[in-house]
Amino acid sequence: MEKRNLIIDVARCENCHNCSLATKDEHIGNTFPGYAASQPLHGHDWIHIKRRVRGEGVMVDAAYLPTMCNHCDNAPCIAASGGDGSVYKRDDGIVIVDPEKARGRRDLVDSCPYGAMWWNEELEVPQIWIFDAHLLDQGWDQPRCQQSCPTGAITMWTGPDDAMARKKEEEQLQVLSPELDSRPRVYYRNLHRFDKEFIGGTVTAVVDGVEDCVAGARVTLSRGGAVLAETETDLFGNFKFDGLEGGGSSFEVDVDVAGRDSLQRSVTLEQGSRYLGVMTLADCVAQA
Repeated sequence: MEKRNLIIDVARCENCHNCSLATKDEHIGNTFPGYAASQPLHGHDWIHIKRRVRGEGVMVDAAYLPTMCNHCDNAPCIAASGGDGSVYKRDDGIVIVDPEKARGRRDLVDSCPYGAMWWNEELEVPQIWIFDAHLLDQGWDQPRCQQSCPTGAITMWTGPDDAMARKKEEEQLQVLSPELDSRPRVYYRNLHRFDKEFIGGTVTAVVDGVEDCVAGARVTLSRGGAVLAETETDLFGNFKFDGLEGGGSSFEVDVDVAGRDSLQRSVTLEQGSRYLGVMTLADCVAQA
């Protein structure tokens, strides 16, 4: 059976909000019987973009995370509905909150652990992003959030579950809060840009009395004596190790250039990502 899935590349999202605006344009003032009642003009963000800034000094990046109904296969909202048809899953994997059967069911809003269900006070009905099921049923080959995304950060992928499982493994796709076991159909690429940390720095050396950037220096990241990753500095002497666990994790960074002194630093990620600053090879050992 062909199932609908959404793949979002966090590294490509530029926070333009086109996806959110396109969804509002589609649903505000428009009722689609059997799919969704009209979205309110204010208060609802069926597609909500979260923002996180990492790093410090001259090495800072911002990541943006589009979030919406995850159309879970083990959806808590369906379980909370009690099987009365107010919330149900279609054969293609899309979850629908019936705008008539769910009327008055404000309790359903709290059943979503992702906060992706909204209460329409005027119509007294819970609402979600419906994957633009009404358009897909008319023959559209993509939802409006994908159609409006200028960077290609959002893509609908349709196929059987076993093919999606292989794609997830091969492309290292992730879902939000996997510990909930809700089995979402919204997958993320480069999610580490939002939920993990990095360690970076700039390597320089003094040559003939002039301090300059060192390109091609070998940099090794270790933990407890085990090498986790290796990289080389770029033309500006910069390096970065991304996708690291924070929360007080400790690491060792070793910089080595053939024919010059090496440099080591110990780093603890207590309050987010770390930029180690300028690391001059003449300083053989230092603590960060």
